[in-house]
Amino acid sequence: MKKIENYLLGMDCGTTNIKAVILGEDGVVVCEASRPNQFINPGPGMQEQDARKWWSNAVEIFRQITDEAGTDIVKRIRGISISSHTVSLLPLDANGEPLRNAITYQDGRSSAQLDEIVEKLGREKYVDIVGAQPSVAFLPSKLLWFKTHEPELFEKTDAVLQCSSFINYKLTGVLSSDVDQASRTQCMDRTTLKWSHEFGDAMGIDLDSILPPPRPVDDIIGFVSTEAAAETGLLAGTPVIAGCSDAMASMYATGMSRLGEAGEASGTTSLVFVGSTEPSAPDVPVVTRPCGIEGVPWIFDAPIQASGASLKWFIDTMAAEEKLTAESEGKNIYEYLNELALEAPAGCRGLFYFPYLLGERAPIWNNYAKGMFIGLGMDTSRAELTRSIFEGTAFALRHVMETIKESGGTARTLRVCGGGAKSRTWNQIKASMLKMPVYILADDSGDVPVGDCMIVGRKVGVFSSFEEASNRAIRVKEIVQPVDEWVKAYDKLYPYYVKFYQDLDKDLCALKQTLEG
Repeated sequence: MKKIENYLLGMDCGTTNIKAVILGEDGVVVCEASRPNQFINPGPGMQEQDARKWWSNAVEIFRQITDEAGTDIVKRIRGISISSHTVSLLPLDANGEPLRNAITYQDGRSSAQLDEIVEKLGREKYVDIVGAQPSVAFLPSKLLWFKTHEPELFEKTDAVLQCSSFINYKLTGVLSSDVDQASRTQCMDRTTLKWSHEFGDAMGIDLDSILPPPRPVDDIIGFVSTEAAAETGLLAGTPVIAGCSDAMASMYATGMSRLGEAGEASGTTSLVFVGSTEPSAPDVPVVTRPCGIEGVPWIFDAPIQASGASLKWFIDTMAAEEKLTAESEGKNIYEYLNELALEAPAGCRGLFYFPYLLGERAPIWNNYAKGMFIGLGMDTSRAELTRSIFEGTAFALRHVMETIKESGGTARTLRVCGGGAKSRTWNQIKASMLKMPVYILADDSGDVPVGDCMIVGRKVGVFSSFEEASNRAIRVKEIVQPVDEWVKAYDKLYPYYVKFYQDLDKDLCALKQTLEG
């Protein structure tokens, strides 16, 4: 057996978990570890995380995998790449210490500041500069909220980082920003790839003074310091690249390698990727970004806010009876819900679930949308309630895919990785909803940190191309085909899913304004 000479370390700081793997040049994961992330909810519509906990979790993970791998492998780790959820606002002082908890992308407190920025710039100019629709998920409104409501802390701010760049800073001592996450902040001018002075002027903030210059994703920003090596078990001097969003790492982790293959990283949120031969217009609901996959020059990149989160919400708030039954039958609750959903007919006899528990990003981009059930009756069954959660998130996926296709995207198959890949019921619903086969990736491949390894592996020469990296690291477990009967049901019902929300949109906006008084 050939000795493996080269290893790579990838870490993804996701919304609910931080996970890392060490991957050999043969595409096999030799060890992995994870720790849960915790949300802090200081008020209605507010979501924060403790950056110090990010680092302590990362240290524990690094320690675990380096101990498990052993010195012989650790000294042959050729590079490190870290991705993370985005966009967050994490302010650091001049000593590199967090000034407050990070405000995450799910936080909706800054809607008034977003309105102020849009009013100053004009919506058309806003979209033209950043190439995307305004939303409180992004950085401009968060920065203005921070400046307005916590001015003393804002004055002490030396830098604002994302989660992955904070871990990179702790590893290397270098403050950095990667161009992928920079492009997602809505603070970067899409034509110059620099921080927008016009946005800075609208906020009254010198962005260049607090946001590190954007660097290419695979730039080697620094090396593991002696201090970080002692803390983590990593080898001092190991190269660390700038990294990227979990969205970009997820795209590579799906194993997409040609036009017509779409990808979904299905977790707490869903990240949907569809290739295109041409760039999109800047004012469409989902826009393209440059793509490094050969033959796929542009990629549509669409986040769905609460896909897996909807299922967890249902389990936590409404599935007490199902939990007891699953326990009595010796089953995992997710396994039981997958079986229960199949007892209901496709379409649940007209019961719709809208997964807008945290507002919605693509393709409607607003923070006032609400989670809803429409079509409940006295005879609605528990099985139908359960299936409607799976179907509602699949309707949202179809809404995104239809929007992308209208803007020039091409999709004939869907490759699914992440936690959602474990649900065959969900994937069969998606296959039928989209009328295309769904490729379920093997449990030991398709993880987001594997995508990180692929990126750094290409940079340091372990892989000659992304296609080679994909062929080695990504394996398909099963191909799930559409069910003809379900396809017919979803084709009939999908127009109602879209129209119900369109009819309620203005009222939901007015309701939010009324409640905020």
